Amino acid sequence: MTNPTYLHKPGIVCALGETTNQVAEALMAAQPTPLTVTEAYTPGRALPLGVVMAELPVQKGQHASRNNRLLLKAVEQIKPQLDRVLKKHAHHRIGVVLGTSTSGIGDAERAFAEERPEGLPSWYHYSMQEVGAPAQFLAHHLGLSGPATTISTACSSSAKALASARRLLEAGVCDAVICGGVDSLCQLTVNGFDALDSISASTCNPMSRNRDGINIGEAAVVFVMSHEPGPVTLAGVGESSDAHHISAPHPEGLGALNAINTALEDADLRPEQIGYINLHGTATPQNDSMESLAVSQVFEAMPPCSATKPQTGHTLGAAGALEAAFCWLTLVGDGHLPVHWWDGEKDEQLPELKLVTPGQALSAAPENVLSNSFAFGGNNIALVLSATT
Repeated sequence: MTNPTYLHKPGIVCALGETTNQVAEALMAAQPTPLTVTEAYTPGRALPLGVVMAELPVQKGQHASRNNRLLLKAVEQIKPQLDRVLKKHAHHRIGVVLGTSTSGIGDAERAFAEERPEGLPSWYHYSMQEVGAPAQFLAHHLGLSGPATTISTACSSSAKALASARRLLEAGVCDAVICGGVDSLCQLTVNGFDALDSISASTCNPMSRNRDGINIGEAAVVFVMSHEPGPVTLAGVGESSDAHHISAPHPEGLGALNAINTALEDADLRPEQIGYINLHGTATPQNDSMESLAVSQVFEAMPPCSATKPQTGHTLGAAGALEAAFCWLTLVGDGHLPVHWWDGEKDEQLPELKLVTPGQALSAAPENVLSNSFAFGGNNIALVLSATT
């Protein structure tokens, strides 16, 4: 790539913490951060969920959804970056691309629960639950008039947002793009995945023979992406759509394999140059099986791998950006890697991966890392992030 695309320090809020530094410390720690066990979304049945416990900024009116407040919490962390970007570039040349799957559906659920004969509560506005709300809100909040797009492709949404942001820069449409993802917990997603027999009653257990499903979580992540030099580049993007099934991945991981190979080709890297892989690692039987097959076919010399969802929950539309942010932190770190928390019970039917153990560190931070995100409908994306040399 002749004009690299840089990802600057992200703002992150998730179950691991409410600042980027808190998240980095917890991510690499020798002890896991437990999920929150709660009946809030499944009355009468306590489930572990990746709940954000931070106090969120106050918003009023139609922008007051929890989703937008999570987003604003992440945005506040990168205010100095945003101030520089807003001062440097015309506001119509700054884009916003975000991924989500829930938007403000949780607020709609709460409003319908409060409904009275005279109607819905006055605090509720239907636009809170619109899928396009996050990007529209952020553009309005920052006074931007450039492209403002929300992508909703289930669990690949915010990884797709990073890819779309890069295209806006490469096409010369924008000089900078604020990109990432946000999703908030709601009954619809928790109970929807439960109806698919995909929810685990305990902390998820990726790649284990005892794995039995996911935990749901919430998060917000924002990056400033631009051609202005920074510590990390979005070096490669690989996207595919195998359309194997509405909710199940291709059992042989063909779409995932395609995405990984395309990302490596786009980054002009060989497999052996990847120093760490952040797995999609949902801990469902089908996802872990197909992903381990795909990864093992690409990487003859297996790099360290981990799935980070046992500490955050599966944050759905925010997951791709959240895990790209974990990769960013790994690239600028001291060689410590995000831990793969599981019960250590290997599934002998899966190809062997080199899963990161507590305290594991490389002699130096890796130069290139890979992050996988796979979604319903066979919507697959792999991102390669590289340290600036």
